[in-house]
Amino acid sequence: MSTEKPKLSEVEIIKEKSNYLRGTLKESILEDTTGALLGDDTTLIKFHGTYQQSDRDLDTERKKQKLEPMYSFMIRVRVPGGIASPSQYLQIDRLSDQHANGTIKVTTRQAFQLHGVLKRNLKTTMKKINNYLMDSIAACGDVNRNVMCNPNPYDSPVHQEVYEMARLMSRHFTPQTKAYYEIWLNDDLQYSTPSEDVEPIYGKTYLPRKFKIAFAIPPYNDTDIFSNDLGFVAIVENGKLSGFNVYAGGGMGMTFGTPETYPRLASALGFVTTDKALAVAEEVLKIQRDNGNRENRKLSRLKYTLDRLGLDNFQKELHLRLGWELQGEKSYKFVRNGDRYGWHKGSNGRWSITLFIEGGRIRDTETMKLKTAIKEAVQMLDGDVRLTPNQNIILANISNDAKPFIEGILKKYNIFHPATTSGLRLNSLACASLPLCPLAFAEAERYLPSLVDKIEIILNDLGLKNEEISIRMTGCPNGCARPYLGEIGLVGRAPGKYNLYLGASFTGDRLNKLYKEMLDEQAILEEMKNVFVLYSQNRNKDERFGDFVMRKKLV
Repeated sequence: MSTEKPKLSEVEIIKEKSNYLRGTLKESILEDTTGALLGDDTTLIKFHGTYQQSDRDLDTERKKQKLEPMYSFMIRVRVPGGIASPSQYLQIDRLSDQHANGTIKVTTRQAFQLHGVLKRNLKTTMKKINNYLMDSIAACGDVNRNVMCNPNPYDSPVHQEVYEMARLMSRHFTPQTKAYYEIWLNDDLQYSTPSEDVEPIYGKTYLPRKFKIAFAIPPYNDTDIFSNDLGFVAIVENGKLSGFNVYAGGGMGMTFGTPETYPRLASALGFVTTDKALAVAEEVLKIQRDNGNRENRKLSRLKYTLDRLGLDNFQKELHLRLGWELQGEKSYKFVRNGDRYGWHKGSNGRWSITLFIEGGRIRDTETMKLKTAIKEAVQMLDGDVRLTPNQNIILANISNDAKPFIEGILKKYNIFHPATTSGLRLNSLACASLPLCPLAFAEAERYLPSLVDKIEIILNDLGLKNEEISIRMTGCPNGCARPYLGEIGLVGRAPGKYNLYLGASFTGDRLNKLYKEMLDEQAILEEMKNVFVLYSQNRNKDERFGDFVMRKKLV
């Protein structure tokens, strides 16, 4: 029997020798001869919730001038369950102006992102985030990421219970290393020795890859539950939460030209009562910790571990570790995976309003003062701010007295009228992409709005403007905006060129399929017009676009 140790990826080696995610980060952020971090620290800093980036729009010119790239940092602020207080939101707003690029990005995992933070401002910004009881630890890296759920606990008592479970799991899976606090928050703390740090769940080298957990409450699949490594679907019986159906092995990422990589929907593991859900989550995570691929990061997500082991063997291993078996999956029904816009009254008698944030980017432009409007509304808010998994903002838990003031501010700035916005635009998602993402092949967030403008003309001519159709665009195949779950998915291949995918379900339980490759804008519009004409002429009553594509076998 061979005793040869498996080969480890470079990232695994970096984690192994990092002293629980410290590396030389403390020294690296003080080095003032470069705007970048040193060596392995560009990998380790991800575990602390920030990525080193550069402005790719400026790279060519700076290279001509023999200057290093314009380095900056993205900070991702965790918001477990998607709920932030008004003071927390206003702090993010201030920091976006003081130390970032003046905008706020709302992500598809219910987090805030600040872009354009310079290295010299990085520690100060991190401190100011934590001063308002927020943090960025484990927002990135090979750990459990921000735990998602429906962000409005007052939709029903069940929503409150599920939100509390999401927060519990977020706390439970937060790394225990003191490195985050030593590096960013307390100048007096000395580096701990390895023997002083313990990671009882993760171990010294953490997980093979990122790990994502989400909760969904039928009939709404607003967290795209099947795209997660681990998903919990709430089962309500006689008006009470009885437990969760558990799903494992979802993931959106793939690599062009590498057929061993693929997007995948999570598979059902069974039903678990509420009191045992945390135990299931921990053992699934540990199975991935112990069996995930640590040699090839392209094949390291839980979905590949599950497929390699086989679903039956995976379930047997889970039951063995638990010491008991999950029950059979229980029935439920989803009706959509997008957000519900406009005003809604909660079970506590207070109001919420969901605002559409195109591409998740909160900013002021010449035509819309969105950032100013939200800031003024939040200053009047006697409730809280909710981030949705679809890049939108909910001003929530608003009293009857405060509601007219909020309405007045939104009207003053002409912010979002759902009745005049197309069903396609309201169901659009885009990743940040260029100019800051180093992985992007093509535009996404900056381009999708103008493409939707052109597609809307086609829809208007065919009488389809009000049809809700989901469209998602990413600048690369990693799938941050979950493009493979869009009825229309556009994935960047090269500047101005996209692969077009069609046929996902509007409820998020079916992947789309590749329709055409390497299309420029003119070709995208031509192909979409042809399919929309067929849809307008041949659809069944109330048939969704993705369902029509599959029924007609267009892909």
